[in-house]
Amino acid sequence: MREWPDALAIRPCSGGVTEGHILVLSRDHVADAGTDPEVTALVMRRAAELLAELPAGNLLTSKGRAATQSVFHLHVHVVPRRTGDGLPLPWTPQQTARAAALNGSHS
Repeated sequence: MREWPDALAIRPCSGGVTEGHILVLSRDHVADAGTDPEVTALVMRRAAELLAELPAGNLLTSKGRAATQSVFHLHVHVVPRRTGDGLPLPWTPQQTARAAALNGSHS
């Protein structure tokens, strides 16, 4: 999708959570964003270059299983967003509303 000397951008195997969702990966093996701050900064810079092309979006990464990391190679999600796209983040009011709706449907 896009390549640089220090990183590459690919589409997630799952297709992503929104149209245009991509992953920016380090070419060097780094387990997570806390392992090597210099490599993380380079990957975040590349992700920010892609984010700059979007009208709205999220940059997301995780460190450790408790933070939902499931692939132990540094990667940053660039997630295009649109008003009303219905994609909640865990700490947003949309997530709370979604959880309440799901719990209410099982009553």
